[in-house]
Amino acid sequence: MPSSFRRLALAAAALFGCGGGSESAPEEFLLLNAKVFTADFEAPWAEALLIRGDRIAAVGRTADVRAAASAGARMIDLGGKTVVPGFNDAHDHVTPSLPAVQVSTGPDPLPDPPFRVVAESLRAAVARTAPGTRLRVAVGERVLSDPAARRPALDLIAPAHPVEVQAWSGHGLILNSAALSAAGLADSTPDPLGGRFERDRSGRLTGLLEEYAAYSIWSRMAVQTDSAVRAAFAARADEAIRLGITSIQNMSTGLDPAVLGRVLDSLGAPIRVRIIRLPTTSATGRVTEPWQALRSAEGSWATVSGTKYVLDGTPVERLAAMRRPYSDRPGAVGRLNFPPDTLRAILQDALTTGDQPMIHAVGDSAVGIVLGLMTELGPDSAWRRIRPRIEHGDGLSPDQYALAQRLGAIVVQNPSHLTLGPLAAARYGPARMAILQPLKSVLSNGMMLALGSDGPINPFLNIMFAVMHPDNPAEALTVEQAVRAYTLGSAFAEHQELRKGRLAIGMLADLAVLSQDIFTIPAPQLPATTSVLTVIGGKPVLDPGGLFAGAQPIGDR
Repeated sequence: MPSSFRRLALAAAALFGCGGGSESAPEEFLLLNAKVFTADFEAPWAEALLIRGDRIAAVGRTADVRAAASAGARMIDLGGKTVVPGFNDAHDHVTPSLPAVQVSTGPDPLPDPPFRVVAESLRAAVARTAPGTRLRVAVGERVLSDPAARRPALDLIAPAHPVEVQAWSGHGLILNSAALSAAGLADSTPDPLGGRFERDRSGRLTGLLEEYAAYSIWSRMAVQTDSAVRAAFAARADEAIRLGITSIQNMSTGLDPAVLGRVLDSLGAPIRVRIIRLPTTSATGRVTEPWQALRSAEGSWATVSGTKYVLDGTPVERLAAMRRPYSDRPGAVGRLNFPPDTLRAILQDALTTGDQPMIHAVGDSAVGIVLGLMTELGPDSAWRRIRPRIEHGDGLSPDQYALAQRLGAIVVQNPSHLTLGPLAAARYGPARMAILQPLKSVLSNGMMLALGSDGPINPFLNIMFAVMHPDNPAEALTVEQAVRAYTLGSAFAEHQELRKGRLAIGMLADLAVLSQDIFTIPAPQLPATTSVLTVIGGKPVLDPGGLFAGAQPIGDR
């Protein structure tokens, strides 16, 4: 166990104690006959735990935990089931998008059809839907780079339907005239900082929007009403607690900060929500003012902290910024969305305000530029205090490990990204594949690793991907490492490791009792796991079996 975590454990116990903060005696629940993974480095496994109020009051051997309980405690026999800290999704996206008909181009989960197939699917959708119906279709790089797959062709297919052809990677969007008009875009609309509207020789928009050109209009492609935003978070909370997720850190792509400001304190409690600012840009620079005013109420289940910027794209569309060309396209090295001076200003703002910077940096060049500018701007101690995050960091390379560790950079990875398979092999080639998407190396080189979804939110599916690592098996994690990254790592990544992320004395009683023992079953069986009991702040928020209601008095000890 690192010494820093030993100090954190002692601080948490001293700072928070074991009570629920009420003058009357808090309720106590004794969970017995369990296999408890605490995520603590020194004592990772236990047999029982005691919840007192909203905190963990004791954890360890059955006899010791039972002795710590008061006479009024009630017992729950878990029948040998596995208990873990509540999962903390470090990179989620909750946005109520406008209703649309999803147009399928086939069964491939990572679709990359030719435009011919997309066109046929859209024609069929147009024929069966009323004019004005919004149509949405997911594509890969093949369509994005096809000059025929643009606004004129889409207009011929769907003159009266707004059409959104979206890259499944989230980096690339093609709109027809109806969709461009609905988004308020005209041929005269200037390119925003960090983005590009593709234009033909006459200056007319082709419909292709790259990076911040798309991000800047996503809020116009979402339902921005108070009720819709509340409903989106409530739906996510309902889905999350069934999977043992007790906290989400939401990258607020497409969300209107003014709407969030009105509904922030009622975003689907009781799940814990962290709102992460995601400023858009205009032709003149970053648009940060609307986000700076966003604050959460004291004691709210929702908090606001951290600011995310997208520095490059992904290998799917070859926009991740690389030091050497992509193996399947000589000369192509991706690109940075922001010039170094803008990134320098972003990082300087973080140092000045103390607000945690979260930089989407996928390619090794993008990662290197971030680390280099951090070194120029401030001492290691200043960066370690605010905990800069590298979102994804697929290209973080061995020659960058020591500097990243020294600066206290946290790597936030999304395991579904580890499944690119032949696409990744084609883009990177054998030598880079051998060091691609480090997980194991992040931990072994002393960096913090957090896991989040950025896709399917099922943590057990994502744990399966992390322990198999289809793209680079040498970087796979153990189940224990993956769960710790999904709990303690994610808590550390939001400056909350003194409150949650471990099942230890003084920590919040956020936990899940699982339907399977995820530490012993074969990896392919992991995604079928669910939570049979989810507890947040000592209260059951999912308890279909009535375990809390059926808890028995402790009786004689």
